Amino acid sequence: MTGQAPDPSGTLPAGSADELAAARLTLLAQARREVDIRLPRLDDSLYSSAEELAELRRIATAGRGAQIRLLLHDPAAALRDGHRLILLMQRLPSVLKVRMPVEEIDLGDISACLLTDAGGYLFQPDAERPQGRAALADRPGWAPLRQQFDERWERAERAGVLQPLDL
Repeated sequence: MTGQAPDPSGTLPAGSADELAAARLTLLAQARREVDIRLPRLDDSLYSSAEELAELRRIATAGRGAQIRLLLHDPAAALRDGHRLILLMQRLPSVLKVRMPVEEIDLGDISACLLTDAGGYLFQPDAERPQGRAALADRPGWAPLRQQFDERWERAERAGVLQPLDL
């Protein structure tokens, strides 16, 4: 990790894998009750560190209005791979909601983003490349990403493969 602090405008470094990991953790730590995450693929390098999971758990259990929305292209792969976030998803399905895109335009998008209720964001044009842009609180930069997320969320289908069995 570079140990760089955000600059006065709230911009976070996001040009390497270490900087992306630090930006994710910083953004999760400053989120209050809502986080939106869009990923083509949830692999072990993302949202799986003890610190990230602790922040996601804190947000999920923040009380009334807590919500984590996760858009994943292939939720079955995360389940197959035993991602550490799966257990939290299954324990708190009413708070941690997972959907998968079904429309070609959404499935063809290789970008990733993390959005917080504080107006913070991390955006990667290509989820497989360790570069992007991030800010702690930048509503003008956050708003179009949130609108795009909301539209995709509405078009997506519930990821039933990750839900616990109702017995």
